[in-house]
Amino acid sequence: MRSGEEGFLIDSPVLPEELRALPDVLKQAEYPVSGLLATHGDWDHLLGRLAYPGATLGAAESTATRIGAELGGAQRRLRAFDEKHYVLDRAPLRLGSVQPLPTPGRVELGTDRELEMHPADGHTADGAAYWLPWARVLVCGDYVSPVEIPMLSAGGSVPAYHRTLARLVGLITQAEWVIPGHGAPISGQRAQEVLAQDYAYLDQLAYDPSAAALPAGRATAVQRQIHAANVAVNADGSS
Repeated sequence: MRSGEEGFLIDSPVLPEELRALPDVLKQAEYPVSGLLATHGDWDHLLGRLAYPGATLGAAESTATRIGAELGGAQRRLRAFDEKHYVLDRAPLRLGSVQPLPTPGRVELGTDRELEMHPADGHTADGAAYWLPWARVLVCGDYVSPVEIPMLSAGGSVPAYHRTLARLVGLITQAEWVIPGHGAPISGQRAQEVLAQDYAYLDQLAYDPSAAALPAGRATAVQRQIHAANVAVNADGSS
C-alpha cells in the first residue's frame, strides 16, 4: 500500500527466491517501501526484513510484546522450515526492535491517507488486521483464508477467534478485495462466504469437535491435521 512516495510492505513471502526478487519487482513497479508491517508474530509473516534489512518493522502492540518475549523464536522456526524443505544459504533473520503500534488505531500514509488497525487475535494471542478505506482492501493475516481452515496456534482460542471474525464482518462487507495470509486475494463477496464457513466450523469445534466438518474445498489431508491440532488446543482449555 502506498501514498505518493511512501509505502508499506505488509507481511512477506517465504521462499528465498521470492524475497530476493521482491525489491527489484517493487522498484520496477515504482513502488516505494519506506517501512514494514506485520499482521502477527508468526515467523512466516516477519521475513520482510530479509528483503529490506534496514526498514523499520511495525506491528500491533500485542505482536511487538510477543516478539520481544520470544527472542530467537522466529529464527528457530525459520531454520526448522529451511531444514525440512532443503532451503540452503538463507541469510540470518535479524528482526531487531519492533515498533509497537496502538491497536485499534491508525497509521498515517503520506499526507492524506490513514490505514486502520483492528485487533486480530484468536489464531494466536496477538495480531492486527489492516483496513485501507480508500482502496476498500482488507489485509487480515491468517483469517478468512480460502485454502486454510481456522487454525488455533499457541495462545489462540475459539472465543477470541469468534471476536475477531465479528470485528471483520463490517469491513468485509465494505471490501472490494480481501488479502488473507494464505491463499490468493479474494473478492469481498467470496470473503463473506469463507467467513460464514469459518463461523460454522468454529461453532462445531467448540460444541462437538468430533462432528466438525471441514469447509468445502478445504478438506485436505493437511487441513485434517490442522483440525486435529485444533481439537487438542480446544480440549486443553485454551478456549
